[in-house]
Amino acid sequence: MGKLIAGAQMYTLRNYCKTAKDTAETLKKVSGMGYKVVQVSGMAEPADMKEMRKMLDANGIYACSTHTGYQKIVEETDRVIEEHKILGCEAIMCPGLPGELCNREGYLKAAEILSPILKKAKDNGLTLGYHNHHHELQKYDGKTGLEILIENCEGLHAELDLYWIQAGGGDPAEWLEKFPGRYSQLHYKEMGIIDGKQVMLPIGSGNMNWKSIVEASRKAGAKYCLVELDHPVLDAFLSLKISLDNMRTWGIEPSL
Repeated sequence: MGKLIAGAQMYTLRNYCKTAKDTAETLKKVSGMGYKVVQVSGMAEPADMKEMRKMLDANGIYACSTHTGYQKIVEETDRVIEEHKILGCEAIMCPGLPGELCNREGYLKAAEILSPILKKAKDNGLTLGYHNHHHELQKYDGKTGLEILIENCEGLHAELDLYWIQAGGGDPAEWLEKFPGRYSQLHYKEMGIIDGKQVMLPIGSGNMNWKSIVEASRKAGAKYCLVELDHPVLDAFLSLKISLDNMRTWGIEPSL
């Protein structure tokens, strides 16, 4: 079992990354709070991806992956691969499927379409993965949509979003046991309740069973634990800092 590395999913800070200048300032703050690994998502993309790489390098930050839309992955595969090589990423993560594919037949179709793309990515030293929400846990003849997709696309990694797994009625730790070796990157996200509403809190501040999740993450061979808050209750920067502080007490460090 390798060490777990804490990272920041930049979608959390999308409201502070609307221009290249904003993005550069935000990356400086992220580095300053201790993060050295990020997932590129929700950030203003420069015309030349080399500029994004310069901003990352200037702040001592490594982009382990991106969230890149399904259509772009399918229709602009070569461009996507080239962009990831420029950034120095390890993985291309698909953040979801178009609505019309979110059914049994759609998951099978997506698996068929993604299989040759996965091979091409692998030939170029990249991992291809899929990020879930809660709707992929709907069952079809006893199998969840996420299981159908992963089982029918050999080698596809599952970037489990543990909040959405729990929101879909799943057990995050149990899910981490399903496909060992295919969870290189995870979304660590906290679920809690405030005034009767389900909310996203800093990691370690809610009700997720992190002891079992962290143990299962290690056993599953995960490498990056990427903190994400789609809609943070607290200030987004503060939420990332509290999350990192708590994760460090569990032995999850931000350094490579």
